Amino acid sequence: MHPDINKLNDAWIGAGQKVEDLNAKLNAAALDDKFSKEDFESLKAQRDNARAQRDALGGQVAEARAAEVAKMDNNAKKPLSEPEKSVEDKFVADFKAMVRGDAKIVNLITSDTDEAGNAIGLTIPQDIETAINLLKRKYDQLEQFVTVEKVGTLSGSRVYEKFSEITPLADLDDETATIADNDDPKLHLIKYLIHRYAGINTITNSLLKDTADNLLAWLSSWIAKKVVVTRNQKIVAAFAGLKNKKTVATFDDVKDLILLGVDTALQASSLIITNKSGFAVLAKVKDAEGRYMVQPDVTQPERKQIEGVTVHVIEDRDLPSAEDGSFPLIYGDTAEAVTLFDRENMSLLTTNVGGGAFEKDQTKIRVIDRFDVQLTDDEAAVYGSFSAIADQTPKA
Repeated sequence: MHPDINKLNDAWIGAGQKVEDLNAKLNAAALDDKFSKEDFESLKAQRDNARAQRDALGGQVAEARAAEVAKMDNNAKKPLSEPEKSVEDKFVADFKAMVRGDAKIVNLITSDTDEAGNAIGLTIPQDIETAINLLKRKYDQLEQFVTVEKVGTLSGSRVYEKFSEITPLADLDDETATIADNDDPKLHLIKYLIHRYAGINTITNSLLKDTADNLLAWLSSWIAKKVVVTRNQKIVAAFAGLKNKKTVATFDDVKDLILLGVDTALQASSLIITNKSGFAVLAKVKDAEGRYMVQPDVTQPERKQIEGVTVHVIEDRDLPSAEDGSFPLIYGDTAEAVTLFDRENMSLLTTNVGGGAFEKDQTKIRVIDRFDVQLTDDEAAVYGSFSAIADQTPKA
């Protein structure tokens, strides 16, 4: 293993231990009779920063390992362990048999159905799904900005309480007083129903004759792209349902969006999302002193900020502008606002008859992703829009 990977890995482990140590200190501080709010907040800030560093290091370790494998000479690559080999080989063998119409495999995969009675198809193994999820990180996935909850059922419900509607505890005059009913929080029932999203592509005979590694690489890349585009579309639709919408036209409007847009308790975890065309406009806006409104993060210059809030830029195809040409400017705790319920049951089916495959002597492959996206707190973020933003007026 490359020395840099070892260094990153050691740092990752050390960062994880630091988070655990700070958590222990937080627990002790909370239980201390001489509790100090200031000291507790300072410790909490250290813990949150350490946790962010731990997660960042974990991501870098994964990236470094992937890059190391990619540039390795084929002769230097270690073969899969027997358990890994058997899982991947069986999947590839079953996939090829399905494509060729092997009755035994086809009957097996079409006889299993999901909760709605639909044929599941050839289920993608967990390790291959992991590879797909790693590939998804290469694309502009909005999924990273929302809460992802893994579910094991076709439908269900969750109870949420909006930040804006959280009520204080009742002030009881004496020890025997009864807590009044009006102290109950206002809860909202959110129901999810897992949908089936499918995409079809044409597979060539030459690919079927290729190695298992190449076939898996092609499948993983194709599925990752399809899944990202599909989920992005549904998340954008959820964002559009946010209760608070604001048209931004001036520098001060942007400040108001950040300072007044969401509950104060959510501001520390809030972020800004816009598309590439929108960012091109934002990046040119200047304050009264002639400084650009968008500033680099002093700790990570590649990151951009507005009023200390990180700006995430998404490709126009994944976060499109409105029909009137205005650009999106989403601000708030988007993880609090939107939840993606992931059924985690990707599968494949093929045909050489339907979808024009028979007429063209082709084989069609269909991937199915099962998930649902729901707006869980429509006040946790603001959907802003802008066409142009005027520079701040210089002081006289």
